[in-house]
Amino acid sequence: MASLILILGDQLTHNLSVLENATKAQDTVLMAEVREEATYVKHHKKKIVFLFSAMRHFAKALKEDNFNVNYIDYNDESNQGSLLEQVKYTLASGDFDNVKVTSPGEYRLLKSMQQWEQSLGVPVSIINDARFLASPKEFSDWAHDRKQLRMEFFYREMRRKHGILMEDKNPIGGKWNYDAQNREPMPAGTNVPSHTQFEIDAITQDVIHLVENEFSDHFGDISPFHFAVTRDDALTVLSDFIEERLPHFGQYQDAMVEGKPWLYHSHIAFYLNCGLLSPREAIDAAESAYYAGTAPLNSVEGFIRQILGWREFVRGFYWHFMPGLKSDNYFNNNRSLPDFFWDGQTNMNCMRQCIKETQANAYAHHIQRLMVLGNFCLLTGLSPEEVQQWYLLVYADAYEWVELPNVAGMILYSDGGQLASKPYVASGSYINKMSNYCKNCGYQVSKKTGPKACPFNYLYWHFIDKHKEKLSGNPRMAMMYKTHGRMKDENINAMKDSVTIFLTKLSENEEV
Repeated sequence: MASLILILGDQLTHNLSVLENATKAQDTVLMAEVREEATYVKHHKKKIVFLFSAMRHFAKALKEDNFNVNYIDYNDESNQGSLLEQVKYTLASGDFDNVKVTSPGEYRLLKSMQQWEQSLGVPVSIINDARFLASPKEFSDWAHDRKQLRMEFFYREMRRKHGILMEDKNPIGGKWNYDAQNREPMPAGTNVPSHTQFEIDAITQDVIHLVENEFSDHFGDISPFHFAVTRDDALTVLSDFIEERLPHFGQYQDAMVEGKPWLYHSHIAFYLNCGLLSPREAIDAAESAYYAGTAPLNSVEGFIRQILGWREFVRGFYWHFMPGLKSDNYFNNNRSLPDFFWDGQTNMNCMRQCIKETQANAYAHHIQRLMVLGNFCLLTGLSPEEVQQWYLLVYADAYEWVELPNVAGMILYSDGGQLASKPYVASGSYINKMSNYCKNCGYQVSKKTGPKACPFNYLYWHFIDKHKEKLSGNPRMAMMYKTHGRMKDENINAMKDSVTIFLTKLSENEEV
């Protein structure tokens, strides 16, 4: 029996289950750059270059491994524009008994695939994605009957199950979490190792020309392009991180520095999320560095927690709470995304830096995404739908399964606290502590109200004041509400005046 094996753009893994069981002599692998998936949101140009180039390189490697590969590029005359129509077209032109595909990472697409068998008239096998360390069922079993779903406790279970950084039944070092050691601002003049870059080859150059011609109205810069687009190069990125940046990763993982977007971070989410790297090999590499004495425990544990804890948790959370997660709006926010999210033209230097770096790199690290950009989105009451779409399209590592829980649950608290124990909001003092952005800002972080005051200062207290009915009973918000209760009426009124002026400008897309 000949199988048509469909591989998606985020399934670029040579030991994918559907490939391990393939019969090379008779089965055919189908890969396609379909218009529907590339344009249902207007993805960052660099994201499209990265994925199309990685897909083409992966197809080439499969052919060299003697697989039959039917690769449909974007402008191929046989490109049918959608995955279903492409599969249907391919079935009609060949002799196939069935279709096999690894379960996709998006609820919308899975629901569509579950109806394919009826449309195609042949058996369709949707095979579980074994590349993760916890299945959606495992997460749901863990979540069953729990009043609160907290990543920390899920992470501990994963550590025990997989024997990561463990001594018998206890965590190495006696603690599960070393986050308290991982919040240092970066001293001025720190010489950070450069991030790993690669030359553009002919395949990538062809994709760049394609994106320049077909996606010219999409957000973001293409050049310079230096991502890894092959398995070997992705392994080099991981190796360089372990050797050069992991030793200081933990210490400075929350730091932000103007003009330095990459810092000590790993930059491997691109490759984990499209399949060029596996989570287990990244975890093993970091754990080995600890045992070899080349990286401290706080750095290694912090890095592993991002993968074994947070990445696995949000994936399980996504499937557990879909489809409702996408439409949740706990605070009933509906303000439109400001125009400056597309060009960075704002007097707020922290926002300008993060947006400009996102525009240039299709990347920003987690604190920039959460505590600058996300913080602003929540404090100003931006529409969850618009914010979710922005995060999905601007970052090259963003797929709905990972983007949506982070944005809906962690950034916007739009799920009402299913994921996060409190809203992650902060005033300008946090940004000033963790970055050097405030030194070159059009506002003054020391001022609380008035035209020169840092907008984060009065927006923060406005948020606390506005949502006290919903949040004042939260134990983790008690200190903020105690402080709010001691504020003088004149200060609260001045704050409200500043907020009104700022939000009016924001709604009218005046410069802020």
